[in-house]
Amino acid sequence: MKIVCIGRNYIDHAKELNNPIPKEPLFFLKPDSSILTKNKPFYYPDFSKNIQHEIEIVYKINRLGKNIQKQFANKYYSEIGVGIDFTARDIQERCKEKGLPWEKAKAFDGSSPIGVLLPKSKFDNINNVNFHLDLNGKTVQKGNTKNMIFSIDEIISYVSKYYTLKIGDLIYTGTPVGVGPVQINDRLQCYLENQILLDFKVK
Repeated sequence: MKIVCIGRNYIDHAKELNNPIPKEPLFFLKPDSSILTKNKPFYYPDFSKNIQHEIEIVYKINRLGKNIQKQFANKYYSEIGVGIDFTARDIQERCKEKGLPWEKAKAFDGSSPIGVLLPKSKFDNINNVNFHLDLNGKTVQKGNTKNMIFSIDEIISYVSKYYTLKIGDLIYTGTPVGVGPVQINDRLQCYLENQILLDFKVK
C-alpha cells in the first residue's frame, strides 16, 4: 500500500508559501509507516522544531488500475475521508534551498493521520464537499473540493501514468490555505462537512 500526496493543489495555499501555481499535478509518495489511524496520538519528532498541520481530503483506491482515462477514474474509488499531512517545515525549507528531495520532511513515521472513511455515495457531489480543521477548538483551515486545481479524477488519471494504483492505496489531495505549526498537547479535529472524522492529540 502506498500513499500518493498532491502538493500545491489549492491556489491560496501555493501563494501563502510563495510557490508557483502548478501546470500539472505535483505529487510525492509516503510509506505505509506514515499512516496513523484510530485517533492515536501524534508524537512530535525530535528532528524538527516546526511541524505544521495540513488538512486534506483523502480517497481510497478500490481497483487495480494503470493509465486510467479521466472519464473512468470515478470507478476507482468509493470512499472519501480527511487526513493530516504533517510537514517538518524547517527541514523542507532546508532541502528546497539545496535543491534536494524533501521526502524526509513529509514522509516520516506517523506523518499521515487519517480518519474514518465514508462511502462517496453519501455525498451529492464529491467535487463540492466542505472540510475543515479545528486546532484546540478554533477553526484554522477551511476548504472545499471545488477549489482544487486538479480534481480527484484528473489526479488519478495523471498519477496512473507513472504508477500502477492498487487496492488500498490512499490519495491525499492537497491542503487549503491556513497551514501552521502544532505544539505538544494540541488537539486536532478534522471535519468532512459537519461530521468529525478524525480527533487526536499531539504528544
